[in-house]
Amino acid sequence: MKHLVITIALLLPRMLFAQNNNPSELTFATYNVSMEAENYVPKGTKDISEQVLVKELASGTNPQIRNIARIIKTVRPDVILLNEFDYIADPQQGVLQFVKAYLNVDSDGAKAIDYPYYYYGTSNTGQPSPFDLDNNGKTERFGADAWGFGVYPGQYAMVLLSKYPIETDQVRTFQHFKWKDMPQALQTKKPDGSDWYAPEAWQQFPLSSKSHWDVPVKVGAKTIHFLASHPTPPSFDGAEDRNGKRNHDEIRFWKDYISGEQGAYIYDDKETRGALAPDASFVILGDQNASPDEGNAIGEGIKSLLSHPKINNDATPASKGGFEHSSSNPFAKTHTAVWRMRADYVLPSRAGLKFIDSGVFWPAKGEPLAELVEKRESSSDHRLVWVKVSLD
Repeated sequence: MKHLVITIALLLPRMLFAQNNNPSELTFATYNVSMEAENYVPKGTKDISEQVLVKELASGTNPQIRNIARIIKTVRPDVILLNEFDYIADPQQGVLQFVKAYLNVDSDGAKAIDYPYYYYGTSNTGQPSPFDLDNNGKTERFGADAWGFGVYPGQYAMVLLSKYPIETDQVRTFQHFKWKDMPQALQTKKPDGSDWYAPEAWQQFPLSSKSHWDVPVKVGAKTIHFLASHPTPPSFDGAEDRNGKRNHDEIRFWKDYISGEQGAYIYDDKETRGALAPDASFVILGDQNASPDEGNAIGEGIKSLLSHPKINNDATPASKGGFEHSSSNPFAKTHTAVWRMRADYVLPSRAGLKFIDSGVFWPAKGEPLAELVEKRESSSDHRLVWVKVSLD
């Protein structure tokens, strides 16, 4: 009897958060949460690492993280991608601590929420290279000379949280797919027409600045593939536009991946080749750092993804707060970042998913919870983007 009581006690927290195995509606979200070490220390602090975030998660009281959690608990997505959540190898100190200390609790008027399933992995950000990738005459290993910009390994990484089981044995990651292996890759050139990257560097250069993931989630009898990424900002470079070209090709990767034979060249980190199955249901989500209407990205990348016949882009998520923030801008209501651009996307497939509604969590001044996005330090310089669907 004693063992039975203990077992029930251990199960009780999960029982309180029990999920509907056959839901009629699902909400998917993406959120660049700015939970990387530089967000919590004075600008210019040296020798930082993911341990900064470990400390803030352990406290359970960080105001910015509490606000992030409150936003998530308000929208209550079934699956959510968190961009810029530093890679922490031990989930007990990282993703599980975030769920336990910040999401599994009623706080600030928001009801607790649980995500019993999660996926995270290593990132190219801050992974040192032996090359002078920015051609400034110095081989500095980190920063712009890392395989993805970052001052320590795993900075700006990502985490996927799910209320429904993840088919972990079917997850595909593309962290080490080489940029050179993409047909018609936008290889960067110097003004004289020579290659920007040294031949040895180009042979090793990964396409993904963080990683690209295909994470299958099982909802009842249906599998939905969550295609997660966070392409590099098309900025912080020069006339050669090396980051702009990489951003374009990182976005193009998903267009090819969902296009059958067009993506036959793709191989994953287990060296399995091939694209997504033609009839698969999927959701592309993440901070793409590109807009079809504004900014300095090579627009064809995001435009070709948004116009793909397999993607339902009929309604663009919008908010009153975005419009208020830049009322003279015709695209303002669709902005997802305070720097005035649509950068973050949740793009469901037409196959298997029927669009219901969408939005950007950005209350206008005076509306409930507007204080959560009032300042950069309140939560993030990005806004949570969500899409609600039903299963066909």
